[in-house]
Amino acid sequence: MSATIPRLELRAIRKHYSGTIANDDIDLVVHPGEIHAVLGENGAGKSTLMKIIYGVVAPDAGELFWDGQPVRIHSPAQARRLGIGMVFQHFSLFESLSVAENIALALPDAPRPAALAGRIRRVSADYGLALEPMQPVHELSVGERQRVELVRCLLQSPRLLILDEPTSVLTPQAVEALFVTLRRLAREGVSLLYISHKLEEIRRLCDQATVLRNGRVRAHCRPAEESAVSLARLMIGGELPATRLTPNALPRTPRLVLDRLSRTADGPFGTPLRELELCVHSGEIVGIAGASGNGQKELLEALFGEVALADAAMLQLAGEDIGRLGPAARRARGLGMVPEERLGRAAVPARSLADNTLLTAAGHGLVRAGLIRRPAVLRFARALIEGFQVRCKGAQAPANSLSGGNLQKFIVGRELAQHPQALVIAQPTWGVDVASAALIHEQLLRLRNDGVALLVISEDLDELFGLCDRIAVLAGGRLSPVRETGATDAAELGQWMGGGFGPVTAAAASGMRDVHA
Repeated sequence: MSATIPRLELRAIRKHYSGTIANDDIDLVVHPGEIHAVLGENGAGKSTLMKIIYGVVAPDAGELFWDGQPVRIHSPAQARRLGIGMVFQHFSLFESLSVAENIALALPDAPRPAALAGRIRRVSADYGLALEPMQPVHELSVGERQRVELVRCLLQSPRLLILDEPTSVLTPQAVEALFVTLRRLAREGVSLLYISHKLEEIRRLCDQATVLRNGRVRAHCRPAEESAVSLARLMIGGELPATRLTPNALPRTPRLVLDRLSRTADGPFGTPLRELELCVHSGEIVGIAGASGNGQKELLEALFGEVALADAAMLQLAGEDIGRLGPAARRARGLGMVPEERLGRAAVPARSLADNTLLTAAGHGLVRAGLIRRPAVLRFARALIEGFQVRCKGAQAPANSLSGGNLQKFIVGRELAQHPQALVIAQPTWGVDVASAALIHEQLLRLRNDGVALLVISEDLDELFGLCDRIAVLAGGRLSPVRETGATDAAELGQWMGGGFGPVTAAAASGMRDVHA
């Protein structure tokens, strides 16, 4: 077959949902061995287009060509038979099954899960995506679940690989290893469609880019010839909002304190927490970096009150021991919480945005004498939609009808609107476009400048360096020393993510001793 024949070609693809046009006459050409980026804001139509290619949804109009031949892709199974693999941003895993069982479901004539385990371990090791094949998926963090999706796809030996935010939960070293692998696949003739909001990654990795805005193709470019700023400008059709960490003159007092916080692991594959020491002061943002599976899930459960700690003093809020209080009691005392899992944890998928405000904000005038004040709920939801620029069909739109970034803006807005004393937020801009990420960062910085203490748990080092006053790393259930952001770099934190920080003194870990002295 001639190399000039496109691997995939889309002509005038159109898709609409209930009057909303998701894709409007989209043309796209991807050649063998090409790494092609698809860029756009949340809601621009990227995910719909990828689902059409993968057979999840059918286009209303337009044509698809595979290796120069017209084709209709009716299902993901048919797409996989053609040689198309896809790693979704929102995962498609069965939580009650093991890693190996989930992967086996996607492989034709797959061996029994026990026999497949060896292949999974080899591929996981090759790509730096550590997995335990026999571990149940419900025990995995978000980052570990993404690893399952990646490995499952790689085991299918695809000819076209669609990657949706593949590096959002990888360490810098793992990102570099993945890029080596993707470039190798491209040299072997595999085509890649790459969706990411990390524009420097796009510039380094991708040969071509197609930019979508409001469901239409707005530009084609060669990313290496653009800057991150110019790519962002193409995506949003204007200048990117600027956010900047500035000195905060407010007096700092201990607000959220972890005092030798320890807990056992969740099941045989979990990570126990070992005497974590940390003090987050009023008016500062502290970031915790680290690869998924190093205790983030266990830490979030301990902070949110999903598990009671052995000693109430292990977690303190504004001087009060709260380690044995439940989530509602912690919220009542001023602790805001944003989990990493949006659908099913931070929001009920099938319920409206208005109904979802009641999950955490019911005590803010939305319920009185046990009765829901529906007009107040609608006003609250509409204010969040407007204030956080949430693209949706209104307060009655189901949560699962929103793109990931727009739902995240709504969830963050819901917590910020309650004026917490301290806020714990996990993966604040995972899968969020650059404009939405800038808006979320701006709101978090405003909260910090108003004297709130913020603890940000993220696997995006660029985000942490741009947002935080101080940074630590969680590795193997241990917390590294806490560094001023300007006193460390990605190389040091990357080394620490592998546990290379040795014994940690309490003072170095928490910054508490100078405050209490």
